Amino acid sequence: MLDACLAGDPPKELPRALLEETCGNALFRILVEGLADRFEPALCDAYAGLFAQAVAHILPEEHPAELVARYRRIRRVRPVAGRPQRVVVLSRVTLGADVAVTSVLLDAARRRFPNAELVFAGPQKNYDLFAAERDLVHALVDYPRGPLRERLAVRERLSSLLADRDTVVLDPDSRLTQLGLLPVGHEDRYHLFESRSYGAASGCPLPELAADWAAATLGVDGAKPYVALARRSDTGPYVAVNLGVGENPAKRLPDPFEEKLLAMLAGCGLPIVVDKGGSAEEAARVERAAERSGAPVAFWEGSFAGFASIIAASRLYVGYDSAGQHVAAASGVPLISIFAGFPAPRMFERWRPAGPLCQVIRVDRPDVEETLERVREALRPWAEKAAT
Repeated sequence: MLDACLAGDPPKELPRALLEETCGNALFRILVEGLADRFEPALCDAYAGLFAQAVAHILPEEHPAELVARYRRIRRVRPVAGRPQRVVVLSRVTLGADVAVTSVLLDAARRRFPNAELVFAGPQKNYDLFAAERDLVHALVDYPRGPLRERLAVRERLSSLLADRDTVVLDPDSRLTQLGLLPVGHEDRYHLFESRSYGAASGCPLPELAADWAAATLGVDGAKPYVALARRSDTGPYVAVNLGVGENPAKRLPDPFEEKLLAMLAGCGLPIVVDKGGSAEEAARVERAAERSGAPVAFWEGSFAGFASIIAASRLYVGYDSAGQHVAAASGVPLISIFAGFPAPRMFERWRPAGPLCQVIRVDRPDVEETLERVREALRPWAEKAAT
């Protein structure tokens, strides 16, 4: 099905087998993510036509054609009307996306409607990235990553949260709403930033596209990504490292890249703090790399928000394409991102961190020695500046 969509001939019917509970991983990780990660407008329409059938299968009161028609209306870029009492910004669920995209909409909404209640709707771990922001209200909405029926069950919570007519909803292509397809809120007060198609002719990264959309929708120029962390790490001369890949092994380079990377960073003369990540497998992997590198490494084991505070206080951040790079970019911390495993060039363009302190190493083929040499080159101007 994915191949047919990529070839420009999307099937008209979604196979019912994909709606079985045991096929949830195939439906989301292969088809949905495969379509979204190309950032092609035509694939947005293919997704809507197919996934609307999945939504209607679980919610029989909905009709696929009506879901698609609503989707096309709410993605139309139009200014927010009136002065709402409440603005709800939906989480994208993934941490990096909430920094790179959602925070831009939060920034614009706060500036456009300073007297409205500003609400972040999403999981606790995502809200923790903004917990220190005064007057930002958290509406807890968890997103289960199980079968389709469990994922769509968030509709009840969202419908209750967004029921008031004086509530404006900003949807940054949220997984909570299945990228805008799940009908919640009042349509005339609902604004979808279809990040997969917006600015399709440009090579701009997502924070810049989100800022452009916010200017057109909210009339606010120059919105920026940010974090507002409740926990503050003491500023110290150290390098923060995250080697997590978010369950996508294609983002990694093969061994012995990670141990050689840590050894190279140790040569800079600063302590290294490495995040153990969110799984036992990742923790064992980074511990093994640190041991083999011989580098004196300290580990962080805890919440991502806690490690984000370490990143924000570091002298340099180094890691694969992950949430950490977006925290570093938003915090004004120099960074080196090793960006591999992207299925299409536009995904690299969209998800790369951007800014004068961001050095992004695009890895088209996983060559360990070549990539290490490029990291060494990226380190040189930083090390020279740090020495002065």
